[in-house]
Amino acid sequence: MKQKITLTINGKTYTDEVEPRLLLIHYLREVAGLTGPHIGCETSICGACTVMLDGMAVKSCTMFAVQAEGRAVLTIEGLAQNGNLDGLQQAFWNEHALQCGFCTPGMILAARQLLADHPNPTEQEIRHGLDGNLCRCTGYQHIVNAVKTAAKAGGA
Repeated sequence: MKQKITLTINGKTYTDEVEPRLLLIHYLREVAGLTGPHIGCETSICGACTVMLDGMAVKSCTMFAVQAEGRAVLTIEGLAQNGNLDGLQQAFWNEHALQCGFCTPGMILAARQLLADHPNPTEQEIRHGLDGNLCRCTGYQHIVNAVKTAAKAGGA
């Protein structure tokens, strides 16, 4: 039996009837049409599906869409404003912290949480903060550099 949910994604209200077993990642991609959060492992290991839920980074493959009822979700699509990248997106661009781009949305949102918790993180804190997000391309140093750059510029 379907359940009606209403949530806010990137400032826009969505109301839909969904199966109770529908994962939030599938809701975001298949119902809301937001393809920034990626489906990687579906076991919470890779972090490609990371979004912000009420200001906290969560892996959207680990929760049901009905659990987001009445809550605010921020995806990578909600960061840029008026065609301008936000601070973390710009830092990732400037520091060449992306290659294939598959992990990038999750990395940026995990880094956003990290900078909210630690505005001036050490390299070790950055690496620990991004520990649950996997990248197969860059070797991480450029990603760490991007987070350092964003922190120096005032965070996310």
